[in-house]
Amino acid sequence: MSATQNQLHFVLIPLLAQGHMIPMIDMARLFAEHGATVSLVTTPHNASRFAPTIRRAKQSGLRIELIEIPFPCAEVGLPAGCENLDSVPSRDLLRNFYSALNKLQQPLEKYLHEHTPPPSCIISDKCLYWTSETARKFNVPRLVFHGMGCFALLSSHNVKLYNAHHAVASFSEPFVVPGMPRRFEITKAQLPGAFVALPDLDDLRDQMREAESSAYGVVVNTFSELEHGCVEEYEKAIRKKVWSIGPVSLCNKDISDKFERGNKASIDENKCLGWLDSMEPKTVVYACHGSQCRLIPSQLVELGLGLEASNHPFIWVINAGERFLELESWLLKEKFEDRVKGRGLLIKGWAPQVLILSHPAIKGFLTHCGWNSTIEGVCSGVPMITWPMFAEQFFNEKLIVEILRIGVPVGVQVPVRWGEEENVGVLVKRDEVEKAIGKGHMNGKPHDKFAPRAKPGVFVGYPQGQKGYKSYDLERPATVEPTLQAAPCEPLPSSTARLEPIGTDQSTLTTPYTDPIGPDIISAPENFVLVAPLTLVKGSDQFLAPYQVKIMFYTPLSRSIRYHNAVIHSFGQLGDTSSFSLYLLLKFYRDHTAFLATISSTDKPRSFF
Repeated sequence: MSATQNQLHFVLIPLLAQGHMIPMIDMARLFAEHGATVSLVTTPHNASRFAPTIRRAKQSGLRIELIEIPFPCAEVGLPAGCENLDSVPSRDLLRNFYSALNKLQQPLEKYLHEHTPPPSCIISDKCLYWTSETARKFNVPRLVFHGMGCFALLSSHNVKLYNAHHAVASFSEPFVVPGMPRRFEITKAQLPGAFVALPDLDDLRDQMREAESSAYGVVVNTFSELEHGCVEEYEKAIRKKVWSIGPVSLCNKDISDKFERGNKASIDENKCLGWLDSMEPKTVVYACHGSQCRLIPSQLVELGLGLEASNHPFIWVINAGERFLELESWLLKEKFEDRVKGRGLLIKGWAPQVLILSHPAIKGFLTHCGWNSTIEGVCSGVPMITWPMFAEQFFNEKLIVEILRIGVPVGVQVPVRWGEEENVGVLVKRDEVEKAIGKGHMNGKPHDKFAPRAKPGVFVGYPQGQKGYKSYDLERPATVEPTLQAAPCEPLPSSTARLEPIGTDQSTLTTPYTDPIGPDIISAPENFVLVAPLTLVKGSDQFLAPYQVKIMFYTPLSRSIRYHNAVIHSFGQLGDTSSFSLYLLLKFYRDHTAFLATISSTDKPRSFF
């Protein structure tokens, strides 16, 4: 590299698995956009998956380099080309895979000794415990990356700390996870695999925990307000600094970046976008179980039949490979694609998920609750249908369904762990899939059992180079820095802010009937767009009174504040079991950001800040 010895140099070392590499690549771009030099450690096969992304980043002037180290497959008894966790053919070879990962240490250290600038910091996956020793050799801090959110990290930490899972006799009996900001229950069966004894891997786990204990801190792909206090509590629990730097996926702004994120898509870009463009807004269900899908063919058949029976347009992502040949045979035999032609699109292999989720046609997301998918779903503002399988995914489901209330469960109660798929069998029938889609407000009608609402808050996306991405909690006062100066109130151009009413048939979140006025979050912004739905609920038939809305605009360059007033007029008639949502849509421009300041009526004034 051409950087000087004083150049800040981050060395990023991901676990060679899609769910861990993808956020690390986004992270590398974010650090480079802030002026750092970044080296991303990988292998030749994995480098080919995201080479176009890195190439575009370098062409834009970012200092990102790939350190490609040959993966010793033959040396450890792995098939040739088995360089990613998704290509490991069986659970029996998992130990071999970790042995190969460990053998990357020596060539990496040799490379770092021979090249400049020297590393300033190492950010590595929790599974790569040997990177702790590498950091000591170069006298630099090591930050741990888990690939999950703080809600799951804190939950796992507290269950283990208090031995809460030992308080129940059976695997199906729920228990309260102690020490959490919000109360919730889980069963012993739903705990992550770290709570399951694995004699062939327990020694590796011990080394991972020991290495993590000596780390300088933790980096998490999240933002604190999404986690409802868990970032701060996790920081206290582990007594280390926790940096929440997400959602990192928002660095992908161009269509090319979204389409090629993670791997070469298995569908033509024009075909994918053309199909989505042909659909009505908010009508399509997107179903994807991630790169490590463990569902058996008969279970996937039930999923496909449930999607078909839902009578909704859908995109169904099916993993490619030998394990899915039986499903492919069924699809051909039953002429499934012909039956759903015109409203069903099957993607066999890698799907451009961020691109799909950000499209206006998407109505809901049937997801395995992996953390990347969870936070990408939040950023896209679509309700989720949760189908967890393993790892911390049941914790993520609790966050989605019970804490944020932006999704409904399909009803899975037990995990599908690697190597146990056939023993578990079919957990969800086609009618349960169809029912979950109906619950998930997919039919455009309010459903009293589907009332997902995040804790009142407004998610704010700052202009590039500002503070990043966070949320303002509308239930607590916000503090304004004393250095900010209030500018005179003046009307803003109509192109800067506009009110966009959306009828009940397109509402996806409702407020519990006990709340006379409830602000809800339905959609986090993408590319500096804020969406703050205001859900107003009445218990008797009457027209709503006008509501006054004050919008506060903060201009970072001049550090000034100005206000713009607007009025929400009466809309519609509400009954005992209905609700109405109005969305306030603010466009963010290069020199300012904005968020909702107050809403009030003549009889029920309420200040959010």
